[in-house]
Amino acid sequence: MDATAKAIVLEQCGKNRGYRDADIRGFRPDRGVCLPHGPEVITSRVSMKTVSRRVAVEGVEVAFSRDAGRYVCDYTYYLSLHHGNGCAALVHVPPLSRWLPASLLGKALQVIIQEMLEEMRKPELKAWFAENSTLVIPAKGNL
Repeated sequence: MDATAKAIVLEQCGKNRGYRDADIRGFRPDRGVCLPHGPEVITSRVSMKTVSRRVAVEGVEVAFSRDAGRYVCDYTYYLSLHHGNGCAALVHVPPLSRWLPASLLGKALQVIIQEMLEEMRKPELKAWFAENSTLVIPAKGNL
């Protein structure tokens, strides 16, 4: 959640450097870097720009961004993109309010996730995902 946001923001990429602030538990990346020797920027394979253009929920603004800031959100996103070979998403949401009650935010997020899944169904992404994903077998009792 982004307490200052007035719109839902779909982040396209995570950045490796520039982390100065500690998170809520006091963690701060060594020398402000997520992954030493990692690429400077990792971009999601999901076109967040396309998703943001296609999403339409009355009363909810959806924006596209290429800079998630340098806090725990972007740090986590960068590492997720790295470990997921570009298959990750970061969605900043504004706080609940009179103009954005939980029911409307939930509906908007459902539409956004559906659009992201549609993006992943595009033939070129589907082929890439099939080649680069790994089979996950749930732990016993987590079925």
